[in-house]
Amino acid sequence: MEGQSQPSAPVQAAYSYCEAVTGQQARNFAYGIRLLPTEKRQAMSALYAFSRRVDDIGDGPLPPAEKQERLEATRALLGRIRAGRVHEDDTDPVAVALADAARRFPIPLGGLDELIDGVLMDVHGRTYETWDDLKVYCRCVAGAIGRLSLGVFGTQPGAPGTERAAKAAEYADTLGLALQLTNILRDVREDALGGRTYLPAEDLAKFGCSDGFAAGTPSPGADFAGLVHFEVRRARALFAEGYRLLPMLDRRSGACVAAMAGIYRRLLDRIARDPAAVLRGRVSLPGHEKAYVAVRGLSGLDARHVSRRTVRRPA
Repeated sequence: MEGQSQPSAPVQAAYSYCEAVTGQQARNFAYGIRLLPTEKRQAMSALYAFSRRVDDIGDGPLPPAEKQERLEATRALLGRIRAGRVHEDDTDPVAVALADAARRFPIPLGGLDELIDGVLMDVHGRTYETWDDLKVYCRCVAGAIGRLSLGVFGTQPGAPGTERAAKAAEYADTLGLALQLTNILRDVREDALGGRTYLPAEDLAKFGCSDGFAAGTPSPGADFAGLVHFEVRRARALFAEGYRLLPMLDRRSGACVAAMAGIYRRLLDRIARDPAAVLRGRVSLPGHEKAYVAVRGLSGLDARHVSRRTVRRPA
């Protein structure tokens, strides 16, 4: 927990490495976690760096059998971290940082096993017939990250501990689904060029989009805008539910989550205004808009808004 002794020089160097990886590879994520106190920011960077390693294996050019071998080797490393067998003189800075973070915070490291399971779904070329099928994948690659992050954030004292922790984990999981569905919409063309389709087959068929998006233009007669708006409504409902996590967090943790979720929520709004933009290239937010979202999160506006809505919500 916060307030423990400062990390040793080797551990601090490992955290610095993870923070550099986070800053270079995950601008939206880095924008949010800069609002956290040092210990929490470092722990989140360690979680990101490990998760990025898993993702990079899945997204890399290796043959599927070799990807699976490396993912299982990464799972074995996670087992060493969980067993306390990674020490500060280990040569892997990500493992050193994550091991220290797991000692300082009650991080449910099993969530990283779920992430590996999700990336293995990618390696095996899994597709998804229904939204319920896709949710299993999203919970592995994003919902689990929400629950891992909650181990660092903690919750504010209030309701009975077990009940409150369960609801917080549920909201964190739901917010992760919202973020992942937004990612899927943003990357629909890039994924198609890589031979991957994430949107449910039944949704694609409903809107005449079963031919996919590798060509960069929808097939004649396809209602691509209708498909995007359908998925946007689903994501917005997930955001609305997931935002109920905010009042359960301390001010700076809530600001961090509000900033990261707010960036993706605005990204979703951009996609809704111009669905075809995702076929032309990656949709993103300018820096000044991200800064506005971060300031709004730090001010507590989003958390107070959710708190008022939650109080008015009928039992």
